[in-house]
Amino acid sequence: MNVSLTKKQEDYISDEIESGDFQNASELVRDALRLHQIYRHRVIKDLRAEIEKGWEGAESTKTMDEIIESKKKQING
Repeated sequence: MNVSLTKKQEDYISDEIESGDFQNASELVRDALRLHQIYRHRVIKDLRAEIEKGWEGAESTKTMDEIIESKKKQING
């Protein structure tokens, strides 16, 4: 398998190895993939929970666009 990285990503990997946190690039990539998997599963779980709330909750008078805007405002503060 070949993976192309940007210069910035290569520098980051080198810095992490030099810091002693990882022994080599493969170790860092495996760790990053584990974290990505955890993150992805959490996002999917949270989305499913929100969908369930929607199906089980009361009907809303808001449009889909209004709901999306409201969520964006919550996220962005």
